[in-house]
Amino acid sequence: MKQLSRLLVVGLFLIGLNNVQAQDENNPWQVSFGVNAIDVYPTNDQDAAYPTGTLFSEYFNVNDHWNILPSISYVSVSKYVGDGFSVGARGSLNRISKLGDVSADDLSHYAVDGTIKYNVLKEKKIIPFLEIGGGYTWVDEIGFGTANAGIGASYMFSDNIAFTVQTGYKHAFEDYGVKHFQHLAGISIQFGGTDTDGDGIYDKDDACPEVAGLAAFNGCPDSDGDGIADKDDACPNEAGLAALAGCPDADGDGVADKDDACPNEAGPAENKGCPWPDTDGDGVLDKDDQCPEVAGTVANKGCPEVTEEVQKQLNDYARTILFDTGKASLKTESVRVFVDIIKILNEYPTAKFTVEGHTDSVGSEKLNQELSEKRANSVRDFLVNEGIAADRLTAVGYGESKPIASNNTRAGRTQNRRVEINLVK
Repeated sequence: MKQLSRLLVVGLFLIGLNNVQAQDENNPWQVSFGVNAIDVYPTNDQDAAYPTGTLFSEYFNVNDHWNILPSISYVSVSKYVGDGFSVGARGSLNRISKLGDVSADDLSHYAVDGTIKYNVLKEKKIIPFLEIGGGYTWVDEIGFGTANAGIGASYMFSDNIAFTVQTGYKHAFEDYGVKHFQHLAGISIQFGGTDTDGDGIYDKDDACPEVAGLAAFNGCPDSDGDGIADKDDACPNEAGLAALAGCPDADGDGVADKDDACPNEAGPAENKGCPWPDTDGDGVLDKDDQCPEVAGTVANKGCPEVTEEVQKQLNDYARTILFDTGKASLKTESVRVFVDIIKILNEYPTAKFTVEGHTDSVGSEKLNQELSEKRANSVRDFLVNEGIAADRLTAVGYGESKPIASNNTRAGRTQNRRVEINLVK
């Protein structure tokens, strides 16, 4: 009954430790169990009633000095408190048949100890640790307090299971106490980490603790499998590109489909992902084409170029423009020829022209100059009134200075009295 009551004390002590603070940040609680060995020989206890050796002498002499109970003979529980430290308690039992260097009559051994453990390394396969603490030990009917210090190491099989070995010296305070070494070997099980979404990533490390996810994304999901966590994915249900915040780009033009007005045709972002049109099919895109509805040349920014043939035709029409004698007023019959001139000018909407007035040599040079200028302006004004942009036309008079025939004949003077419309190059 005495042994049973002592085990009950140990059990109650361990249960009481459930209120002690934290073990490992992921798995704060640890339970360990295994076998223990008691060795009272290498303690340098000169005051003992039994012979002992010097400190650490014959430390590994298992056969002559170690007392081992061939069953589970210790159990401990601890909780992580941060910065590598854990606090806990351990209960153990044994049978002492080797007391120092003499035989004993199977004395019972019970101990309950409080522990403070410090893990020297973290997140390694083998984790060495230091341990200090104190407790109370009974050897047969004699009980005494102890101060404890030890070292050990755990070999981690997984995040939750480890094989642990340790050794410690237990110093007895009372004169009748038994100073001894206690060696432990057993299995440690760590548990208690919270994983709300069940994705195998503890909440403290889980950026999305309430949604199952992947370790690669710190516990956040990647629903479309595009390698971009949903929390950073603008299109979480469609596989896309990192450069487009996880959105797809079917035509590969660098514009996400959700923003692409033409998702199946590659086009620039400035045109909402659509290709620039070329309405007139002249190879110059409308955005660069100054004549988007009239086929032209690249050299002329998409506008048609005035050829020598067109220039000749324009002047053939212009030279038939008639004025009242000695005046700048247009004759009514000239209106019909203006229709043909305006049609040509409209075919070249960006081309600029000079309207040139010329006279024969009859009369004074000054009057002829003034008349040529007035006639050139009269033609220009008519064309502008009919819709030709004013900035495309410049009026100039040359008087009698540029004859194209002899002024000595009537036929020649008729040819010299003319209007020309010439392309500005």
